[in-house]
Amino acid sequence: MAHFGRLDALVNNASSFYATKVGAVDTAAWDDLIGSNLKAPLFLAQAAAPHLERSGGCIVNITDIHAERPLKGYPLYCAAKAGLLGLTRALALELGPRVRVNAVAPGPIEWPQGTHDFPPEARTAIIAHTLLKRVGSPADIAQAVKFLIFDAPYVTGQVINVDGGRTAHL
Repeated sequence: MAHFGRLDALVNNASSFYATKVGAVDTAAWDDLIGSNLKAPLFLAQAAAPHLERSGGCIVNITDIHAERPLKGYPLYCAAKAGLLGLTRALALELGPRVRVNAVAPGPIEWPQGTHDFPPEARTAIIAHTLLKRVGSPADIAQAVKFLIFDAPYVTGQVINVDGGRTAHL
């Protein structure tokens, strides 16, 4: 605001992601996963809302396809992303008509270097279950976010799954 004098869009993209075994979830994992995936987006949206109302801007939250179709071994992460999906729709109700609020839910996108949660055989199985039979790229997510910000003035409260068709038969 100080630099540009206005705010047109907020993209909540920060996230922690790791497995949490039921029975071993502790407050550190809770604070981290709920904090980065749900709490921070809520408080950022709350702080940005007055500025977005003035500009007629929008919020795009990055959820996950596993917000609606949980991933075994990741109950806390899935719950946090499910909360963000619910928050997306609730904020659309609260901030409309001046502010649009939507989400993009990535599916299998390029795995970060050094991640051990999904060994090569697991990645191959995931891609085999994806209708487009390939992994997505960060550019695929960025294009969906760009669409929601610039080219979707009559879209709010919605989630776009960018998953190569994976959720079509999960």
